[in-house]
Amino acid sequence: MGSLTSIYVFACVFLSILWNNIQPTVENKITANYSGHLLTEVPKNIPVHTHILDLSHNSISEITNFRFTSLSDLQVLNLSHNLITELDFSAFMFNQDLEYLDLSHNNIWTAYCQLLARLRHLDLSFNKFTVLPICQEFGIMFHLEYLGLSAMMIRRSDFRYVAHLQLDTVFLTLEDFSLYEPLSLTALNTRSLHIVFATNQNFNFSLLYDGMSTSEKLKIVNLRYTLSHKDFPSPSLELQKKIKATDLMLDTVDLEWTVILQIFLLVWDSSVEHLTVRNLIFRGPVVELTEYKHVPLLRSLEQLLSLGSSMKALTLERVRNKLYYFNQEILYRQFSEMNIDSLTIHDACMPHMLCPKKPSSFQYINFSRNALTDELFQNCDTLANLKILILHRNKFESLSKVSFMTSRMKSLRYLDMSSNLLRNSRAEGRCQWADSLAELDLSSNQLTEAVFECLPANINKVDLQNNQIANVPKGITELHSLQELNLASNRLADLPGCRAFTGLEILNIERNLILTPSADFFETCPSVKELQAGQNPFKCSCELQDFLRLERQSGGKLSGWPEAYVCKYPEDLSGTQLKDFHLTELACNTTLLLVTALLLTLVLVAVVAFLCIYLDVPWYVRMLWQWTQTKRRAWHDCPEERETALQFHAFISYSERDSLWVKNELIPNLEKGEGCIQLCQHERNFIPGKSIVENIINCIEKSYKSIFVLSPNFVQSEWCHYELYFAHHKLFSENSNSLILILLEPIPPYVIPARYHKLKALMAKRTYLEWPKERSKHALFWANLRAAISINLSVADEQNRTEV
Repeated sequence: MGSLTSIYVFACVFLSILWNNIQPTVENKITANYSGHLLTEVPKNIPVHTHILDLSHNSISEITNFRFTSLSDLQVLNLSHNLITELDFSAFMFNQDLEYLDLSHNNIWTAYCQLLARLRHLDLSFNKFTVLPICQEFGIMFHLEYLGLSAMMIRRSDFRYVAHLQLDTVFLTLEDFSLYEPLSLTALNTRSLHIVFATNQNFNFSLLYDGMSTSEKLKIVNLRYTLSHKDFPSPSLELQKKIKATDLMLDTVDLEWTVILQIFLLVWDSSVEHLTVRNLIFRGPVVELTEYKHVPLLRSLEQLLSLGSSMKALTLERVRNKLYYFNQEILYRQFSEMNIDSLTIHDACMPHMLCPKKPSSFQYINFSRNALTDELFQNCDTLANLKILILHRNKFESLSKVSFMTSRMKSLRYLDMSSNLLRNSRAEGRCQWADSLAELDLSSNQLTEAVFECLPANINKVDLQNNQIANVPKGITELHSLQELNLASNRLADLPGCRAFTGLEILNIERNLILTPSADFFETCPSVKELQAGQNPFKCSCELQDFLRLERQSGGKLSGWPEAYVCKYPEDLSGTQLKDFHLTELACNTTLLLVTALLLTLVLVAVVAFLCIYLDVPWYVRMLWQWTQTKRRAWHDCPEERETALQFHAFISYSERDSLWVKNELIPNLEKGEGCIQLCQHERNFIPGKSIVENIINCIEKSYKSIFVLSPNFVQSEWCHYELYFAHHKLFSENSNSLILILLEPIPPYVIPARYHKLKALMAKRTYLEWPKERSKHALFWANLRAAISINLSVADEQNRTEV
């Protein structure tokens, strides 16, 4: 089942590559895709001008002559993976532009030919032909480049019609294979030959030899041999001389080790330069070739390997064995002594490899995905030519031992130790690397910041991503040659400085724990040309904005900008790209913020001082204090005055300069006559022994109204100002309408001092009585004034008590 799967995967990949290769010729063409539509016949409603028609993966069993006649523009037709049993090429006789025809994976057992002059790709593989379906008409398809065939037997005469064609690729499937006539494949003229052998039959050695003698590139899938290795034919020197293949790939191989070695002997003495073996399973005893003395052409492996050869590269991928006990040293020795440039043993569960006994020609070694440990190549002096060593995904643990392993590899330039179990601590001692080492991959290990004490002094490129590095320690050995450093996916909280990496040009610090990168990075790392710092949990703040500003000033070195740079914190900015994040200069510049705050404070102090002086605020504060103190004393010292009854209709406030008018006009006209109005005047009602302020407050408190006689003289009187202030205070504290303003003489606004702002407000908002100059209007004036203050004091007092 595994072999069938490999064949299917290979076929799909190959067809996909070929499909992609022809796409430029049919680009922007009309495509009709019916793949996987459960069709049992070719649809009738295909668009007439279709260029690409895909009918694969259906259940079509028959192709009739009239289904494709209307598709004169058809260039690509895919009928693979159907149930077609007979093929008549005349069904496509009207499709003169047809270049690509795929009929693979059907049940076709017979074919009737017709010339398709422009055909470049024809695939008839994975069908049920007994003999190869190569018609005489194929010989004049001079554009043909790819030919896919299948058969149960192969004869040399089957290729006579296409022997003269220069093909690029021949793909041959041999399911239920029963007969192969030797040298049949040599009749082909193709650059690349792919053979998928029967999965249930023993491999035919002649196919391997003939294939190698036919094409430059040969790939064979499914090599099995269940018979004894003694029955397997040995290669002859005459056959080896005719081989012209330079690239050989063997896929899905299940053979005894001795058979594998015999195939290897054939290849070793041939023109093959690159041998690749994939999905290899070896069985049987693992022994030296010298044990097979009955085979006259077999020599000892060491003698063979010491001879010159065309072989340059050997690749073994996914190797498994069915032996529980065998001498592994024999196996390792046979590989380690190969005189080739490149050796790859990938995914083979290999636990060890021997050091070559003598100076090796290896320049490239790839032992990835194995089980190698720190003991590999220790004290090995014979790998002086090795330039590239790949040990990805093994079980190395000690970085210092790895360094000593390389110390004798005088030509080593590249070392890949990624995805191992490497740790490094100061207790391990100093590291000793090859002086020639230029590139080192230590990614996906368990290294901490101590690794920087173990890096090669002359290294150019280091990959340390996906480790456990929390910082780049200070005082480490300077790496003047380091140009590229990868620290992605570690635990760094900030950008590292470049004091130890003065020549650093590329730095990758993606996917770390950086909230706010240091803005001084660009000062300490002037040589950095590219900084990859995306996918970090950035905290959008002033410091981050400073970093971005300096980055722009340095020429824009951030790689992946802006998509990979997104705010993580604070939460309200989470998901915001850094390019859309902005803070004002005032919010981020502490000095500017302090200076601005200081200036605003000074301005505020100056304004307050000016207002205090201009509005005489201290005077008002003093008056408020005196009012409060007077009320407090009255509350504590004279309990009987807490609920003082109203004794006067009005308190009169006036300037002494206006006293004649008050005494001769105001008092006589109000106190005489009807109503019996009682006025409070300071000369007769102030209580001796009390302060003037207390007397003013008491009189205002005992009066229903307060009458202010306004004149230029009033605004010049300090005591009038006191009286106005206290009356105004009562007005607002008791929410009463107790003020009566009499304008005795006009007062120009410029005469009123600034501190009399309350007087200005009252005159602007309240109605006042103006003393008329005409005597005829005096009666009306006194009537209005009496009406404003005439009230029964006992009733007024009761109202005040109720409101309070």
